[in-house]
Amino acid sequence: MAKTLDDIFNDDDFGLLNSKEKSSNVKTDEDRLVDSFEEINTFFEKNNREPSTGSMSEYNLLARLKGFRNDDKKKKILKPFDRFNLLGYVEMEKKTFDEILEDDDLGLLNTDGDTSIFNFKHTPKQDKRAETDFVAQRQPMPEEEFSKYELMFQQVHKEIKEGKRKLLRFDNIEQNLHIGNYYLIDGVMLYLESAELETEYKNLKSGGRVRKDGRTITIFENATKSNMLYRSLGKMIQKSGKLITQSDGAIQYNLIERANQVSEDDLQSGWIYVLKSKSQNLEISAIRDLYKIGFSTMQVADRIKNASREATFLFADVDIVATYHCYNLNMHLFENLIHRFFGESCLNIDLYNDQQQRITPREWFVVPLPMINEAINLLTKGIIINYRYDKEKQQILLK
Repeated sequence: MAKTLDDIFNDDDFGLLNSKEKSSNVKTDEDRLVDSFEEINTFFEKNNREPSTGSMSEYNLLARLKGFRNDDKKKKILKPFDRFNLLGYVEMEKKTFDEILEDDDLGLLNTDGDTSIFNFKHTPKQDKRAETDFVAQRQPMPEEEFSKYELMFQQVHKEIKEGKRKLLRFDNIEQNLHIGNYYLIDGVMLYLESAELETEYKNLKSGGRVRKDGRTITIFENATKSNMLYRSLGKMIQKSGKLITQSDGAIQYNLIERANQVSEDDLQSGWIYVLKSKSQNLEISAIRDLYKIGFSTMQVADRIKNASREATFLFADVDIVATYHCYNLNMHLFENLIHRFFGESCLNIDLYNDQQQRITPREWFVVPLPMINEAINLLTKGIIINYRYDKEKQQILLK
């Protein structure tokens, strides 16, 4: 006579079918290590600096960070979570292509099986991309293919440590995601090698918008490669990543290469603006020829609406002195170059917000307006790197 399920369970004299719930709250040593390191990440994200000896709580974080840096085993565990490169370059264990395939116990890398489950016959086709699109997977790279990229990643880590590159927030896909640049996702560095991009115009309630998308070739420092979509990559960086700025040499080359190359397919990046402060603070109003030089992706009038409540505007309203439309201009590249050109004339003043936190504003320069106009003119012509600003003479001179 056939047994029912109840008969089977009741006949389990040895309790083989009993299962105990596992507690999801039990943390491993590795979980506790990561949590400990995340406290340091959180401090850096909030203060934009490493912990110091200024207070006992900071001192404890600093001591913990030094301990991690001196422990190679812990560094290898924590490197994937190192969003701000606090651990520096870490030599990660590498596996050959054959070893990776041999470790694939679940056959996740095996593509020889039946894939008919992915063939949809009774669903509407939304657009051309939906017909052939698939979830992009990272594929392991052979050691000989990855070797040249490994040297590139090591050089970028070195330049970050030396201060030649910085980690910045990734704000906008069109503005920040460029072929040939480096980025971080969950602490892992990647290089956007190429992309087959197509541009489409979308009508939205907020107005028309041009969007770019297409398959990329993206190389990761853990010796994997992906062909994920351009916008998917951008969204991943926005969610859990950082932009890595270019080195000084690359900044000059890219900014100059793109100067005055405007076509009907190009996108307006935003506006360079020059502002004058209306502050009643005598320490500020007494400074002659004080101007803010900045960049905005929105209309400048909209950008300065809340100037009196923002530290970057010295907590005061401002007058718009000049604006310049820009195309194909990377905001971070522009700001870097302007800061270096007028660096010796940068405003050096400390302000305090309502919580009495010290704030050091950037983008304010003590430079005569004609010199600012001339510098922006040289920049848009692509020849600014051939000149320098003499603070004492208040003149722009050939190098």
